[in-house]
Amino acid sequence: MAFFPISVSLLGLVASASGLTFDIPTSPPPNSSGQLSAAPVGVSLEFFTFPEYIQDVKSTMTCLENLKDLTGTWPPMRIGGTTQDRATYDSSSTEAVTYTVASPGAAPETLTYGPSFISLAATYAGEVIIGLNRRLDDITNTISAAILAQSKMKNLYSIELGNEPNFFVDSDPIANGASWTAAADEASQVSWQDAVCGNLSATDIISAGVYFGTSPMSLVGLTAREGEANDYVKDYCSHNYPQSSGSYNLATLMGHSDIATQIKPYAAEISAAAGKRKPHIFGETNSATQGGGGISPTFGAALWILDYVMQTVLMGTDALYFHQGTIGNCKLSGISYPSHHNLTLKANTVGGAATILGPLITVLTSPPWRSRTPTRLRLWIAKIQHTQPTPSTRLALLFGSFYTTPTTISLPAECVRRRHTHCLRLSSPSVTAKRLTAPYATSRVDQGQNPTVAGQTFVNGTCTIQGTESVETVPVSGGKATFTVAASEALLVYL
Repeated sequence: MAFFPISVSLLGLVASASGLTFDIPTSPPPNSSGQLSAAPVGVSLEFFTFPEYIQDVKSTMTCLENLKDLTGTWPPMRIGGTTQDRATYDSSSTEAVTYTVASPGAAPETLTYGPSFISLAATYAGEVIIGLNRRLDDITNTISAAILAQSKMKNLYSIELGNEPNFFVDSDPIANGASWTAAADEASQVSWQDAVCGNLSATDIISAGVYFGTSPMSLVGLTAREGEANDYVKDYCSHNYPQSSGSYNLATLMGHSDIATQIKPYAAEISAAAGKRKPHIFGETNSATQGGGGISPTFGAALWILDYVMQTVLMGTDALYFHQGTIGNCKLSGISYPSHHNLTLKANTVGGAATILGPLITVLTSPPWRSRTPTRLRLWIAKIQHTQPTPSTRLALLFGSFYTTPTTISLPAECVRRRHTHCLRLSSPSVTAKRLTAPYATSRVDQGQNPTVAGQTFVNGTCTIQGTESVETVPVSGGKATFTVAASEALLVYL
């Protein structure tokens, strides 16, 4: 893996916090990632809410455009979720989507969608995954929708055939009265891929698996059954929510080692996809199930996004799609919850992660850690290649401790030589940084504790940026610089 030279001289860098040190290597360590995709951070929209998100929620397209402006690429979009497997395509419908609910904020048990649903999806400037129904076992209906999507959507990336089939039950039509097991689902997926793609005369178009978690159904098992159907697969897809209803814990969500432990089972899923020479994606992910409870709208959850994205792409996943659920009734949504207090920070924190990773071709490195390093202090390094006028390096100093009151640590940089490790001596007179901060880990936009990104906030209801950007300048003396990062805070340093 070759690295282009960067604009600063490389000798080495050590940062310390409370007397604890870690090294930043000048060349990629063994645990570095490969080259990342151009847009590793995307958005997932619940199927039945898709037209409303695009046509009625004012902040949606502005939030997505903010991400595009940060990275140079429109974030990929996935349209799917639980309600995709309750949806029937109606070619005669004049409405994008038709359904009834018992109360506002509820999700429909049944719904139909018409050709204008697909036409609306075709208008998005980025790549789109569209989820179609498998649970209802109406393959003719699904093929009709797939044919229309293929013909209308020049932005079509892939098609899902069903959502989270590990939650299908024996009484669902797809089970046909038999037990719904991993073997039954694998056979069903392969059969449907053959039938749908045969009618599309297409390969590399199916997002396969779409499993929640890694058990009892897994990509390891599915890839072993794919055979020639693997030619139809665009990617293998997992869904992941670290926490679930009844067990929300913000400190655990934020913890770097907790994140590493939680995502560890997906290493085998990523490896299985790679074994088939296909990418792995998290086609739907966010902080917690059942709308996210009290932890998802917090600043701490925003910090989780940064560390979680870094760890998963380092592990080898190609892209993550952060889910936006029922409008006005989903606290994990970064675009609209509730309608009068949009948590636009969340969407733009995802953008912060995308900024560290992009634009263009990026290689992410993570230094080897000494045992003395505090587990909740994390430094990520992104080497940006092929950028103009010169390639660059960015450091993300992320201190993911849970504190409800501000606590500050100092990170002085010292240049040393230790064994065969060189440290980075800064040759420029100063470096710049942008800070992601809030009063507390528990700060919430809807409670008036607005987090800021480089001194700026995002207007509720529109997602437009307000305020003057604040870029911090830190002097360099003798090849070293000193940064201060609060206990629940992140700092993006440009070298």
